[in-house]
Amino acid sequence: MRLTALDEICEGLGLKRGQGLAEARAMFPNIDVADEDGAADRALIEAIADWCDRYTPLVALDGGEGLFLDITGCAHLFGGEEALLKDVLARLLQMGFDVKGAISSSPGLSWAICRFGRGGVISGERMEEALISLPVNALRLEEETVASLCKLGLRRVGDLLHLPRASLARRFGTRLLLRLDQARGANEEAISPRRPVAALSAERKLAEPIQAEDGILQLTGQIAYSLKPGLEARGAGGRVFELVLFRVDGRVFRITAGASQPLRDPSRISALFSERLNAVHDDFDAGFGFELLRLNVLQYDAFEISQDDFTGNGRGEISLADFVDRVSARLGVDCLRIAEPKQSHLPERAEVFVPAIMARPVQRKVEEIFAFAPRSERPLRLFRHPEPVEAFAATVPDGPPQRFRWRRLVHEVVRAEGPERIAPEWWLDGQDGEERDYFRLESNTGRRFWIFRQGHYDAGKVPPTWHMHGIFS
Repeated sequence: MRLTALDEICEGLGLKRGQGLAEARAMFPNIDVADEDGAADRALIEAIADWCDRYTPLVALDGGEGLFLDITGCAHLFGGEEALLKDVLARLLQMGFDVKGAISSSPGLSWAICRFGRGGVISGERMEEALISLPVNALRLEEETVASLCKLGLRRVGDLLHLPRASLARRFGTRLLLRLDQARGANEEAISPRRPVAALSAERKLAEPIQAEDGILQLTGQIAYSLKPGLEARGAGGRVFELVLFRVDGRVFRITAGASQPLRDPSRISALFSERLNAVHDDFDAGFGFELLRLNVLQYDAFEISQDDFTGNGRGEISLADFVDRVSARLGVDCLRIAEPKQSHLPERAEVFVPAIMARPVQRKVEEIFAFAPRSERPLRLFRHPEPVEAFAATVPDGPPQRFRWRRLVHEVVRAEGPERIAPEWWLDGQDGEERDYFRLESNTGRRFWIFRQGHYDAGKVPPTWHMHGIFS
């Protein structure tokens, strides 16, 4: 068992990460230890990252011990960089976290100042000055490289700044130069946000926390009005919305709702979240209330403007879409499914079922739409998987059966049409697929079936098989 994390007192005593627990107890018998819980640590750092979304949507994890926040264009909303950093540290301290932060124009320098310096805001003129006194392991180098540098007496970053770069690259590799340039801001380093950045966003900060769901929905409608001009400027409507609720104790709730058609109407957007709140009611805990509400547009599509009816409300045209949106928000996106055509000649592949809320009209040419249209009548009910049939007295080699047994019942054929031959899709099934010959059959009881023969009656080969694929009536 080894030490994986230390507090400031243990670090001051000389204990190190990776040190054996038995050795640490031999040195200091009274130290307190606790088992590491990696999953809990990960959940905690992610919860803090969610909370930091109030400052910027660009929040990235730095392993399991830190966060990167890209506050470009956000600092002025909080009174400047100094005020923003002070607010972050003060709020986290109130939650019980002892944290350190730094702001600079380089992620590498901020990382180094946080862990090996005093933190604070580092201006562009002071970047090199702040780096000089830091140890070389502040450059995020491998342990082997740090040990090699220390053996040569290069213990501070300032010892490296004026050495020939070619010599450093030959001795320690190009990674050392890359990390040095990133810390100095000479090489830009992008961070990868843990969540996608919303296309549009609007928020409302509250002077008093709010708890009631009715009040939350009312504020959601007001925030949706703020999004409408941005959507109109893009000629678009939102398809996926996200309501983010920041609770006063730091917990963050994210509620997502989708729409079957692009939306701009604030009342309909608010109605979507009314259904979602009803669906997640048991898991929704307002606690002491929410102090910040944010509405994000995660996905949007082109918005088609249509003429209203004579009543002026146009509700007749959106009633179906409104029904799909509200039912999907309440019961889940998979509760309603519709069939969408696919380019395939095989009947079971000619369409696919997708959630109704995710379906969207596809603008295609007429010849593309009818390229895969069937050449003959199709049954009213098509089985998802063809069922085996025993055919009797079939006209060899290409005729229909005179009678067949299906689901333990024998049916006498009085009329038959076909065959309609459908070839296999070799690009999906390979060269082993067999052709199908489809027949429309009518029994003596008036029932109509759609069956097919797979394979051919060839001497010396496996006889073909018959299958039921659908029912006309």
